[in-house]
Amino acid sequence: MMGFFVQLRLRIIVFFLRFMHRLTAKRPQAHPDFVLQIPSRDAGRSIKAHVYRPADPQNPSPVLLNFHGSGFVLPLHGSDNFYCRRISKEAPFTVLDIQYRLSPENPFPAPLYDVEDVVKYIKSSPTDNNHGITYDTNCICISGFSAGGNLALASSSMILPPNTFRSVIAFYPPADLATPPDAKSPPEPSNKQIPAWMAKVFDGSYFQDRDAHDPRISPFYAPAENFPDNVLIVTAGQDYLADEAAALAERIKKEARDKHVVSLRVEGCGHAWDKNIGEEDSHRAKKRDEAYAAAVEMLKRSIS
Repeated sequence: MMGFFVQLRLRIIVFFLRFMHRLTAKRPQAHPDFVLQIPSRDAGRSIKAHVYRPADPQNPSPVLLNFHGSGFVLPLHGSDNFYCRRISKEAPFTVLDIQYRLSPENPFPAPLYDVEDVVKYIKSSPTDNNHGITYDTNCICISGFSAGGNLALASSSMILPPNTFRSVIAFYPPADLATPPDAKSPPEPSNKQIPAWMAKVFDGSYFQDRDAHDPRISPFYAPAENFPDNVLIVTAGQDYLADEAAALAERIKKEARDKHVVSLRVEGCGHAWDKNIGEEDSHRAKKRDEAYAAAVEMLKRSIS
């Protein structure tokens, strides 16, 4: 059990980081078609989901569950609005963008329980008469960005039963939380990295005093055969999380040859580059569009 004063220290630091983020960063502007409150396993608590519908949905509609980046601690639900809308238009899937619980108040395994509860809801209530949607419970996929990518990889390999998900898509995920951040380096030179001390706060807030080699925490250590049949892992060349995520993709390719695995390296970009593209004709914008197009293709493959 994590000591009281260590827990208190983490909470104070995270409070400060959240405060500074509110002061210096733009708040996510999400424009879903509607908002869904999904029942959780905890009495009186629901899980918020932004829902994005295809213009002409199939009936039943394939489903993508998406989990935003957060460092496990920052309230950034809605930051994947552009991605979710593009997937709903081009895949086309019904996308549920999930607001999972954050650490250190709700550490591991709380966010993974939220994933379980959302899947349980989709499978037990496939028809939403209020919004005229029927979910295809035989075609559920999962995606995530950064910490959300970690949750997507862990959920699809270690938490839910095999074949729950047709595909998993992870953008710049921390795959190996057992290796200290200050022991990692990006494939391409960059002076724009998350400071090691901050990454340690993020990671420590999530797994606290648990063994980070647990594959539910570090999906890098999950058995290759546990992952869905279709895997897309997107890494950024200027991100020190790139090598561990790419290594996971290569191991799945090698050890589970029946799976379709795509490892996409985005060169000249750093962590979360797609959330700050600058001009629409910039290098980062072009790489964002390429990465999102790869996600669309992976999801289309999941339907066929």
